[in-house]
Amino acid sequence: MPSVLVVGYDPHAIPGMDAEALDAAFEAELARFGDHGIDVGSALVVFDGTAEPTLVAALDRRPWDVVVIGGGIRKTEQLHPLFEQIVNLIRRHAPQAAIAFNTSIKDSVEAAQRWL
Repeated sequence: MPSVLVVGYDPHAIPGMDAEALDAAFEAELARFGDHGIDVGSALVVFDGTAEPTLVAALDRRPWDVVVIGGGIRKTEQLHPLFEQIVNLIRRHAPQAAIAFNTSIKDSVEAAQRWL
């Protein structure tokens, strides 16, 4: 069974964000991976000192076939240093994994499937 790690920004760390609605959308998308026969894991990070250990723990959990990096991290200019950190951690801790990019929470499966 192929395996995918989805990396996103923790919505609970964004002031004024409807974190519960984003959590529900994220959980629904994770369930879609199972519908497609894909084993999925997730790592929600925050742009602080916890990002690296959180992501490294997720990357080291198992060999991943694809790591999907969410648009919230890539599309937010202030988070570009975090985006760079994530790409470099993937290269070091999961060099076998393809890197994919979604456009929203709702197309993470399709982003991963491009590389499976």
